[in-house]
This record gives sequence, C-alpha cells and structure tokens, in this order.
Amino acid sequence: MAHPFTLVTAPVASPLPPSSPEQAWLHTVQHQVEAALEELFVLPDEASLDARWARAMERTRAYALRPAKRVRPALVLAGHSLARGSLTVPSGLWRFAAGLELLHTFLLIHDDVADQAELRRGGAALHRLLAPGRAGEDLAVVVGDHLFARSLEAMLGSGLRGASEASRYYLAVCRHTAAGQYLDLELSRAPLSEVTLFQTLRVAHLKTARYGFCAPLVCGAMLAGADAELCETLERVGRHVGLAYQLRDDLIGLFGDERLSGKSADGDFVQGKRTFPVLAAYTRAPAEAREELERLWALPPEAKDAEALARARALVEEHGGRAACERLVERASRAGRRALQALPDRGGVRELLDTLITRLARRAA
Repeated sequence: MAHPFTLVTAPVASPLPPSSPEQAWLHTVQHQVEAALEELFVLPDEASLDARWARAMERTRAYALRPAKRVRPALVLAGHSLARGSLTVPSGLWRFAAGLELLHTFLLIHDDVADQAELRRGGAALHRLLAPGRAGEDLAVVVGDHLFARSLEAMLGSGLRGASEASRYYLAVCRHTAAGQYLDLELSRAPLSEVTLFQTLRVAHLKTARYGFCAPLVCGAMLAGADAELCETLERVGRHVGLAYQLRDDLIGLFGDERLSGKSADGDFVQGKRTFPVLAAYTRAPAEAREELERLWALPPEAKDAEALARARALVEEHGGRAACERLVERASRAGRRALQALPDRGGVRELLDTLITRLARRAA
C-alpha cells in the first residue's frame, strides 16, 4: 500500500523503517509533528528573560519530545484527509496538530501534579524534574500554563482557514475534560459503595473519549471544511474508540507492566481511582469481598504496598472486574469500527484508522 500522505514539508529522518502501512503513517505523523513541536519551543522573545527559565524550558522541551504515539495529531490528519478528499497535507496542518499536542502536554503535566504521578512516558514526571516536593509541583503548574498559551498561539497562527472555529470547538471540549478530571479526583475520595459504573463511564467519556478522540477527528475535518453530517459521524467513531482506549487504560493502570506502559503499574490503586474494572468487580462481589475491596481502596497511599496491590488485583480478577472490562473494550472497539464504515474511504485512510482502532484497543495491559 502506498504511503497515505503526500507531504508538503520534508520528512524527518528515522532510524527504524516502519513495518506496516499503519506504522508508516504513525511514523510520519510522529516525526513531522515532533519537528513542528521543536519549532514551537523556539521563542526569541524569551531568550533573555532569565537563565532559570531557559533551563526550565529546555527540560520541558525534552519532556514534550519524549517518544509517544502522537495519536491525537494522527487523528487530526485522518479527519482532514477524509473530509477534504485529498491526501496532501498543507504545512499549516502540522503546526495546528503540534499545537494540539502541546495542549495535550499541558494537560498531562497538570494531571500528573493532581495525581501525584512519578512517571510519564518512560521518564520522571515534569514536576519531579523541575524541583523536589511541593516546589516542583508549583513550578510544573506554571510551566503547564505557559504551554497552554503557546498551544493556542500555534493553533490560531497555523494560517489555516477554519483554525479559529476548530480551536474554539477544541477548547469547549477541554472544558468538559476539566469537569471529567474533577469528577475523577472527587470520586476517588468516595466509598466504592457510593460510586456507580455509570459514573466511571461518564468520567471516561469526558476525560478521554471526547477530548482525545472525538475532538481531534472533528477538528481535522473542520479545517477541511467538512459538513455537519461528516463531523457527527467522526464524533461517533471517536466516542466509541475513546471509550475502548480509556477502559484499556484502566486495565493497564491496575494490571499493567511499567516497562510497557511507561507509567507506574500501581498508580491507579495508590491514587484510589474508582475505575470501571474495580466497580465492575465490586458490583459482582459478595458482601465480604466488597468490604475487603472498600478497605483496600481506603488505605492511605503509604500503606498500599506490593502485598496490598497483589490482593487488590486478585479480588478484581476473581470477581469478574477484569473480564467485564475486557468485554466492554471489545464491544466499544467493534462499535467504533462499525461507525467507521459509514465514512468515505479515501486513499486507504479509513483502513488505516480501522487498524489503529484495533491496535489501541488491544495494546498490552
């Protein structure tokens, strides 16, 4: 299969050849977006502000450029190509996609502070890099604010027709993302008996599905002048795929391998996250097991050691939480792929999206 995009900007050299069309596509997006991200960190008006700020920006640049899937930029490109009916990528689209990725980086930084996370993308969370303890958290919040402003400059300054409308749409979705993050943190303080499966799915929809999947696809289409019907179909695809992705992330957050996921394997348990597999197990468990699950999730972080984690995993597995989550991942993934079939297939982009959906839903937990 031919490469799905005719690139306007020169491709960045890669040390490893991609082994499939879908990997070739993601490979190209990753390198082009990372080249555009590099450019976004070139800020002459900040060059002489202060040496401390320059060091912070250098660490932030390295953090933002850590190896990552760059799924959101890839979805922007896919939405644009499907709507435009052309596989040529205007140079401004790389800048818009990089701005969107920078906005994602801002959210990751703030989320890691809120979640007291230690790792991100195989390295230390940014607040751990900037300074020890509370000082690092405060500094990371400020750096995140800077990236938020820079991301908007990039998206609005992409020179693309429709950039203003697409940016406003994405920012409205980000407001809902904040609501989802708030609910996630708030529910982590509630007893398991007071949290419903519906609430866990609402958090997944607000935090991940709309922001990470619906919005990038729709933004790409909007930048190509898509009509409302196509945008609605893309949003439907994103909603199902995003749910599958978040539920898989819930499994990784409890049962994952730190070496594969690039983040702490006990993070969700230590933070007391009320995720779908936990609530699915709780609703199926007898009274005695429910009480034990409540005790485990109510433990203070310092008491959630390897033994407690092993017991938590065993209970969720034994009472069907893991299996229920796996089934819902598969259902949501199939629904996303069915919705995808309603889209026009231009230049093999639909086929690549189908492969990407399968890969995201089945990534190793």
